[in-house]
Amino acid sequence: MSTATTASVSTHILDTSIGRPAEGVAITLTARSGADAQWLTLGGSKTDADGRCKDLPALPEGTTHVRLDFETETYFADKSKTEAEAQQDAPRVRDSGAFFPEVAITFAVVPGEHFHVPLLLNPFGYSVYRGS
Repeated sequence: MSTATTASVSTHILDTSIGRPAEGVAITLTARSGADAQWLTLGGSKTDADGRCKDLPALPEGTTHVRLDFETETYFADKSKTEAEAQQDAPRVRDSGAFFPEVAITFAVVPGEHFHVPLLLNPFGYSVYRGS
């Protein structure tokens, strides 16, 4: 919940290679209050069966920038998740099972607004957008 002095953040992940939510992906939330300020780790969570994080920490008052770090390597290392990769013509990645072992998304926030930032993920690419 955001107030007039704080912003709030939520996210979810869709594994586009299988057309399903990405369950069990660890996410870390960090924030800072200005472009020159130090990043402060606020905490983290894991996505649920619907690919959502419903318990990300609240942002401190004065937050101007947020970073979401998605630990995708472990997710793709799970053999049950890489079945879709076997169906693709693309070559397998030898080491981690994912070309992008982590995804870091940094964005600006303003007080009083909610920022929903979904991640669309597959073993060889990703995209993000500001959702609603």
